Amino acid sequence: MRQEIGELTFDTPGQGLHDCTRAVNRWVAATGITTGLLTVFVRHTSASLLIQENAAPAARRDVERYFAKIAPENAGYEHDDEGSDDMPAHLRAALTATSLSIPVADGEPVFGTWQGLYLFEHRRAAHRRLIAVHLIGE
Repeated sequence: MRQEIGELTFDTPGQGLHDCTRAVNRWVAATGITTGLLTVFVRHTSASLLIQENAAPAARRDVERYFAKIAPENAGYEHDDEGSDDMPAHLRAALTATSLSIPVADGEPVFGTWQGLYLFEHRRAAHRRLIAVHLIGE
């Protein structure tokens, strides 16, 4: 049994779902581990991770609109230290995942046919986001 741990950096242009599948696949392949369990963890309180539709951009746009509706800006939040998108970003992150576990087989994460791994940026401004990756297996 082996373990590998690393960190991937993503520069987001602002709000939305940003595909990080290829970068994670490359990292897994570079470890040489062919069977195991991958954990991905976003190290921020205003961004999250989603496994989502990777073929139809409309599905991702609908997800983004849905979260904008259930955690809107300018809704009278007490916490607005970094602007009107600050608290909605925290709420959206709380409603999604900051950590995901993905099986690895044949040297790659096991995604479904129409699945991709997305960094869900909840802030309007561009940010540099860090995702910790940990793979245990053989």
